[in-house]
Order: sequence, then structure tokens, then C-alpha cells
Amino acid sequence: MDTLAQYQAIYDIVRLIPYGRVCSYGVIAKCVGYGCTARIVGRAMFNSHNLPDVPAHRVVNSAGKLTGRFHFDTPTEMEDRLKAEGISIKNDKIVDFRTVFWDPDTLAAEF
Repeated sequence: MDTLAQYQAIYDIVRLIPYGRVCSYGVIAKCVGYGCTARIVGRAMFNSHNLPDVPAHRVVNSAGKLTGRFHFDTPTEMEDRLKAEGISIKNDKIVDFRTVFWDPDTLAAEF
């Protein structure tokens, strides 16, 4: 899969993350499949800011940390967007991360 196709697959998954929920770079990479890594997902999120329909703020690291926060227009924009969706954050980390974590595998279980 070439980079453009990987990015498109990543964006398609990120668009599915429900309001008020988050997913991690690694889980998204696993969903995309062979050759995709968490680092590639991070690059895709960095490049998604001109795509308003990709909620990049909902993608965090595997510990719930807002590691991508500096790629937004302001260092607090990611946190502000998540808080607006009802997600609690303390010290750049999601409180009750497991509660708001969204697993794309739940979609497969629905069908």
C-alpha cells in the first residue's frame, strides 16, 4: 500500500471515531494493516489539518497523552476540542482513558 492509500485508510478510520471518544495511533495502524505504523498515523494526523472532516484531536498515544498537541494551531487547541466533547484532561493526559477509548474492532462486532 502506498503512502497516499495508507493516509486515506487512516483518515477513513479517524472519521469513525465517535464524538467524545478517542483512539490511539497504534490501534489505528493495526486496523490499516501491513506496513502501517503508529509513526505513519502520526504523520497522517500532522498532514490532516487542512482536512476539516478528519478529527485529528481524537487521536492520542497509547497512554492517553496528547502527544500531537503541538501540531495544532495553538498548543491548547487539541485539549480544548477534547474538553468541548466532554473529555477530562489533566497534565496533557486523558482522565479515565479506558472509559473514553474507542476500539475500531467494535465496528466489526456490530456487523
